[in-house]
Order: sequence, then structure tokens, then C-alpha cells
Amino acid sequence: MRAKINLIVMAAFVGVSGAAVADETGLAGIHSWRKVGSRTCFEDHFHDGSGSGATQNAAMTDAIKSWQSFTALEYGSAWAAYSNSVSKSAKCDRSTTGFTCSVSSIPCKGGAIAGRRAR
Repeated sequence: MRAKINLIVMAAFVGVSGAAVADETGLAGIHSWRKVGSRTCFEDHFHDGSGSGATQNAAMTDAIKSWQSFTALEYGSAWAAYSNSVSKSAKCDRSTTGFTCSVSSIPCKGGAIAGRRAR
């Protein structure tokens, strides 16, 4: 009986604590961080994304989604808001089928996006 109670308590603890950090992968700790306003950003680690589309806007949207999905996979969604990132650069080229774009920036967490999600 006691083992069963311990198992239930442990499962409840893992469920509660896991929910709070379930989205953090733990990999962000391998990089140096710095504060930029209300955001916490990597010191100098850039992420890249690329995309294509029939229009330049569609290709840029695809590139940003690529940046966000890779960043979320590696560090968690708290780091994956492209709008929160810093040191952004972007480049688009016309191709025979439309446009290709690439983006690069340093991931950050916190800031206005995180504040809106917390409400």
C-alpha cells in the first residue's frame, strides 16, 4: 500500500513539475546569455531559417516559420518567437518558380510576446 501511495505522489509531482518546464529542452544552457531590455538572449549564437514561395512575402513567412520551428525544437517555444529575436538579417532572391528567402537572428525569450502569453 505504501509503495502505491509513493508512486501516486511521485506521479503527481512529475506531472506538476513537468508541466512547468515541459517545453524547455535544457539545451539553452550550453550558450552564454545576455539581457536585451526585458528579454534574455543568447550572447552570439544565431539560428537560420529558409523558405520559398510564389511571392516574396510567402517566402519570408516560410523562412520565419523554418527559423521558429527549428528554434522551438532545439530550445523550446519560449525561445522561438522570431519577433523577440535580435540581430536579425534577411535576404530574398527571385527564382524561376517564385522567391527564396533566408533569415538569421539570435533567439531570445521573454519580452512583449512572453508577457502577452502569460496573461
